[in-house]
Parts: sequence; structure tokens; C-alpha cells
Amino acid sequence: MKAFVINVIGDIGMVLAALFIFRDLGTFDLLEIFSKAPGTFHTNQGVVVAICCLLLVGAFAKSAQIPFHTWLPDAMEGPTPVSALIHAATMVTAGVYLIARFHPLFEIGLTAADIAAFVGLATLLIAATIALVVTDLKRIIAYSTMSQIGYMIMGVGIGAYSEGLFHLMTHAFFKALLFMAAGSVIGAMANRQNIDLMGGFRKSLPFTSAMLIIGALALAAFPLTSGWFSKDEILDFAAYRGGFYVIFTIGGYIGALLTAFYAFRIGFRVVLGPPSEVARDLEKGVHQHVEPQNPATGEPEDTEIGFPGEKHNVAEDNWPMRIAMSVLAFGALFAGVIQIPGIDDAVHQFLHGSFLDSHLYEEGPSTSAAYRGLAIGGLISVLGIAIAYYAYLRRPGTTAALTRRLPWLHDFLEKKWYFDEAIDILVVRPALAVGRGADRLFERYVIQGLVVGVTDLVKGVGVGVRGAQSGYLRSYALFLVTGFAGLGLYFLLQSS
Repeated sequence: MKAFVINVIGDIGMVLAALFIFRDLGTFDLLEIFSKAPGTFHTNQGVVVAICCLLLVGAFAKSAQIPFHTWLPDAMEGPTPVSALIHAATMVTAGVYLIARFHPLFEIGLTAADIAAFVGLATLLIAATIALVVTDLKRIIAYSTMSQIGYMIMGVGIGAYSEGLFHLMTHAFFKALLFMAAGSVIGAMANRQNIDLMGGFRKSLPFTSAMLIIGALALAAFPLTSGWFSKDEILDFAAYRGGFYVIFTIGGYIGALLTAFYAFRIGFRVVLGPPSEVARDLEKGVHQHVEPQNPATGEPEDTEIGFPGEKHNVAEDNWPMRIAMSVLAFGALFAGVIQIPGIDDAVHQFLHGSFLDSHLYEEGPSTSAAYRGLAIGGLISVLGIAIAYYAYLRRPGTTAALTRRLPWLHDFLEKKWYFDEAIDILVVRPALAVGRGADRLFERYVIQGLVVGVTDLVKGVGVGVRGAQSGYLRSYALFLVTGFAGLGLYFLLQSS
């Protein structure tokens, strides 16, 4: 329901943007819009900035960017193959495509493009901080999706179009792989998604463990993985543009450090470490059984809808699932080689025709600067993984001690920066109050009063008409004579 409501808000923004475009340009055809826009609008003209901001409402709602992001983590109750498809590759990336497709308007309404970049930066940092404390495995990956799409939105917002879309492509591989591997683990856990109950699956689920580590490496932008090439291209472009765009480079590297840490918060806690009770049972060939319940609320669930059932089938036990995860793992590891600085630029060339009218598309850092950025990004990735290794394997209990020392910070992050509560106070409650007020006053006294009054009038007329239909000929003759007499009197008065 939350997803429906928030996406309808995005739809409203899109419709209003389309109406403004038609009013000023007289067409809905994209090619005509892009050809007419430079001659109709001037840089940062109010109307074009408004159009772009309305387009951003649609993009932010669909791609779960702040403040329209709260639906995405709550949509994680669906099956993991569905999450892998729509939350890693297709639906939530639509906003990134929308901004890139409308780049001629955003390069005129520069303020709106900067807004997109700053919202993307804020989203990637906020979502990454929440992923540090969430204990639901799929929700951690969901917040990771928000964060990575923040990178993409930031990229297309600053004009790094091929770089942002390149990250969109690589993200589809490693994030779908993480969702599929998580589904395999959750199936083995009898539908329990709490990572506090997991650990040590490297022996009982060796294939799934390998896939999870590969996905985590790519997500963490570990050197030579696909995420390393695509993520750092965005940050390099921001550094190339200079000025205040350096903020995006610095913020992006901070986000990269957090990403590497929470990626291996999953990897180390689920795969390595001491085996959990479920992992030990699986090593013996025993599947634990837990009564099916909603992982978010604890409510009992119907075993016919989505629950793995008594057998608790694990994805890696089925060859079709192994093949699917293997393909994704190959992409997560090697998809980045199609765009190595100074060697090849397949994505850039492939998209070249779509950005012929962009003055930013052919710009970019030098090869040496790009490799310098890759080196910095690789070091940050290794540092984040090393911190996670220290916190979860070398000195387990480090994060628990930190939580006890800073309980207010943990609660703040666990409550997701209180966005749900803020929306409830600022939007939901006022809307309900207006609705109740309208029901008590306007609906009850105006609408119902008007309807009841008209109904009574119709009933009265009906009673009179029924009374006149007596069936006696003399009555009808009297009405006829009276009518003719009335007409005659009318015409006499008119002639005089």
C-alpha cells in the first residue's frame, strides 16, 4: 500500500510535468521536445526548472530516493527472485533512466540537475548508515539498493550520463546476485531473515556462500570487480568538474567506505564466523522447521503463499538456480571490463547517439586521473572490508560495545532517521484530519443535506404525480380543459 501511494505521488509529478511541457512546447513527442526546448527556454528559467523538478518527483518516487524512499524496505516481503528482478535491475532504476533521457531539459534547468545530484548524495549516505544497523537480511540489501541508486542519480545529475548508466548495468548483476544468495540463506533458515540468527554457512551452503561473497565484493567496489570500475567513474567525473562538485566526490567516497563495511557485515556474519544452530544442522543434513510467520511482524502466515514449506528448499540444491546465480556472479566479477579507462569504452560508445545534444557527454577526466581515482576507491574498499573483519571476526562484540556506548545513535539509525514518523506527523495525520473534518462538516451537512433535499423534492413530486394518475376519464378531461384554459389565458395576456 505504501508503494502504491508513494508511486501515485510520483505519477502526479509526471502528469503535471507533461502538462507544462505541452503548454509551452505543444507536443508530447520526446524528440520534438528536445529540439524545441533550447529555443523556447533559457538557462534556469523558472518554468523549465519547475518541469524538471516535477520530473524528479516521479524519478525519486520510482527509484526510492529521499523523501519518497520509505516504501522500498517495506516491499521486501516478496519472494527473493522478484526482489532480484525489480529491486536490482528494472523498476527502481527507472528514475535514473528518466533523468538521463530528459538530459536536454536538465542541462537548461541546471538548478534541478543540482537538486537531483544532492538528493542522490543524501540518499546514498542516509541509506548506507541505516544498513549499518538493520538486522533483516533483505532489508539491508534493500537499503543498499537505495544507496547505489543514489550514486546513479548523483551521476546523471552532474552530467556523468554513461558513468551513471554503467553503474546501473553493473548494479543489476551484483545486487540481483545478493538477493538470490540471500533467498537461498533465508530458505535454509526456514524463512527467518534476522542475521543475528545466522552464521558459519561456508560449509553447509558452500555455493551460496561463494555467491554471497562475490556479490559483496562487487558491492564494496573491490578492485577488479564490476562495481569498482562503475562506481569510481562517477566519483572521478565529479572531481573532474571541480568547484562545488568535489562535494560529490568526497561524499561518494564516504558512502563507499560505509558500503564496504555493511557489505561485509553481511558477508562475514552470514558466511564466516562460528556456525549457527541452523548451519550445524544443515551440515548433518537436517532442515529446521519453524512455524511460518511474517518476518517483519511475527504474524502467522499461510504456507501456501510464499513460505518455503516443511522441506525448506535451498536454492543451491537446484541446478537452474545455480546456473542463474553463476551467470550473475560472472557479470558481477567481469562486467566492468567493457569500460576500462584508456583501454575500452563500450558503454560510452554505445550510448553516444543518445547524447549527441549534450555538451557534457564528451567531457571527462584524463586516463591518469581515472586510474588515480580507481586506486583511491580500491584502498577505501579494502579499508572498509578490513574494518568489518576487525569488528566481526577479529574482535567480535565490537559493534555491540559501540551500541551500548552510543545507544541514541543506534536507535536513531534503527528508526531509519525517523522518516516514517516524520511523514506520519507531517502528511498522514493532517490528511486524516482533513478527511475526518470533511466527513463531519461538508459531507454530512452540505452533500448529504443537498442529496436528502433533492430526494425529498423528487419524492414529493412523485407523490403528486401518482395522485393525479387516478384512472378516471373525468379527471383527465378536467386536466385537459384546465390546461387549455391556462394556455388561452396566457396568449390573451400576451396579446394585450
